[in-house]
Amino acid sequence: MQWKAFWGHLSTITRHRHTVIRHCWKAGIFWQGLRHDLSKYSPTEFCQGVRYYQGGRRSPNEAEREDLGYSLAWMHHKGRNRHHFEYWCDYNPITKRVDPVRMPMRYLAEMFCDRVAASKIYNKERYDTTCPLTYFQNSSARKRGELHKETADELMELLELLASHGEGAAFSELRRRVKSDRRLRHEKKRDRKKKD
Repeated sequence: MQWKAFWGHLSTITRHRHTVIRHCWKAGIFWQGLRHDLSKYSPTEFCQGVRYYQGGRRSPNEAEREDLGYSLAWMHHKGRNRHHFEYWCDYNPITKRVDPVRMPMRYLAEMFCDRVAASKIYNKERYDTTCPLTYFQNSSARKRGELHKETADELMELLELLASHGEGAAFSELRRRVKSDRRLRHEKKRDRKKKD
């Protein structure tokens, strides 16, 4: 094991995680933020991250894919972390295929925080508030419709707000949406209890 890659990867994922936690605080999902990406410290993800460490310039998962044709670390990660849209795919009995499912707001909020933090970590001093939007606009997943349409539209709205009006406005709107969603979920839960 190369110590430079070990410490570099550990530093990168920890800085990313701490940035996400700060963003989740601003979004009103602090406790969720504290649990963000803990699987990255598991042997399956961490060892591959060290092996394919890219100097903090891009994700080791990309290099692992180039080498193996797939990323074992990514497959492990996306199956355990609900803030990734890839987690929200399920078999559709009507279409008879695996289709995207709309993400609940609290996980969409964490995904937004994650994308902003990743842009900051990987772009370093080149980061500006348009970076996460540009990355999403250019993503093949968005272009191929791999996200549920409503999830993609909501994420795009938030990223456009970030790009045009900055973090203050974007996190304020995100916090408002999270609060509204939480209120609706509590009302539905209360209504279900009344019916029982």
